[in-house]
Amino acid sequence: MSKRDYYEILGLQRGAAKDEIKKAYRKLALKYHPDKNPDNPEAEAKFKEASEAAEVLLDEGKKSRYDQFGHAGVDGQAGFGGGGAGDFGDLGDMFGDIFGDILGGGRRGGGRRRYRGTPGNDLQMTLDVSFEEAAFGAEKTISLTRYADCVPCKGAGTKSGSKPASCDMCQGMGEVRRQQGFFTVATACPKCQGSGQMITDPCGSCSGQGRQKKKVDLAVKVPVGIDTNQRLKLSGEGDAGSMGAPSGDLYVVINVLDHSIFEREGFNIHCTVPISFSQAALGDEIEVPTLDGKVSVTIPDGAQSGRKMRLKGKGIQRLGAYGQGDLILTIHVETPTKLSSEQRDLIKRLGELESNDKSNPMSRGFFDKVKDLFQ
Repeated sequence: MSKRDYYEILGLQRGAAKDEIKKAYRKLALKYHPDKNPDNPEAEAKFKEASEAAEVLLDEGKKSRYDQFGHAGVDGQAGFGGGGAGDFGDLGDMFGDIFGDILGGGRRGGGRRRYRGTPGNDLQMTLDVSFEEAAFGAEKTISLTRYADCVPCKGAGTKSGSKPASCDMCQGMGEVRRQQGFFTVATACPKCQGSGQMITDPCGSCSGQGRQKKKVDLAVKVPVGIDTNQRLKLSGEGDAGSMGAPSGDLYVVINVLDHSIFEREGFNIHCTVPISFSQAALGDEIEVPTLDGKVSVTIPDGAQSGRKMRLKGKGIQRLGAYGQGDLILTIHVETPTKLSSEQRDLIKRLGELESNDKSNPMSRGFFDKVKDLFQ
């Protein structure tokens, strides 16, 4: 079977630059690496194919011959430099980065950073805030129980005066290597979990874990305009990592409590305003609540229940942006109850007058349609 074009394997155009080749190979290697695809021959084959393509194209001499003669120019020379086992060149440097990513370490400062323990867990909690606190922002204090560094051993996990011993399985390297075909694959040492060290004289307070449960209080800044189910991230405020590993993060999920008057819809707020029958019929100047205090609005004569009035800019400040939502008032005409005899007589008289005029056009129109319907 003829080999596929190396550029095609890496998804590149012929003549691609070295940085493009490295980037393309890294993506494929992370996807198809055997450690991430155990017992998957197809993934292993794609990993080997991509590695062979990258090994040739990252070598200037081989790349030049391949560009000129194709596979015939490099047949018998692919195999990690042709200079003996371990002579990987650029590809070998990339393997270190890729293995580090697969094992969760990555490279920092020129080498894979190892931790003696495991990173701390991310935590999540719910914070109740009032309607006004969400609208205007607030400073809140939360309490939670989380893992923190052990005080007696200062997170080291060892008794005072003692030090960890080098792991006898990996000789302190933090990784073990195994041969897989013509590849040497590095994985985290199962005995020390990649730390390279073993605690032989553990701290009596934390049993060698380097951390303990502790209740803490934290200050949380609630931003202006935040809404229910939005999250705040407090970096490094989750569980402490064991034995010097980094802490996790804390995610605070906001729950905005209901308001007695207002309802929220995005950055707009809604308010139902009850008015009397006489105010609806004759119109009136009334005071209505807003988040900033009371304001006067004019109710036009003949106002109907359900009529909406919009007060621009009287809603909630947009989160992380300029401008505010609106306050939307919904008029509700209230039917009077527990009438006095005088009120009842006046309303009866009004009813008699309504039957002879055109003051209720909606009612007259409705009943005219009903009459036509049954004729």
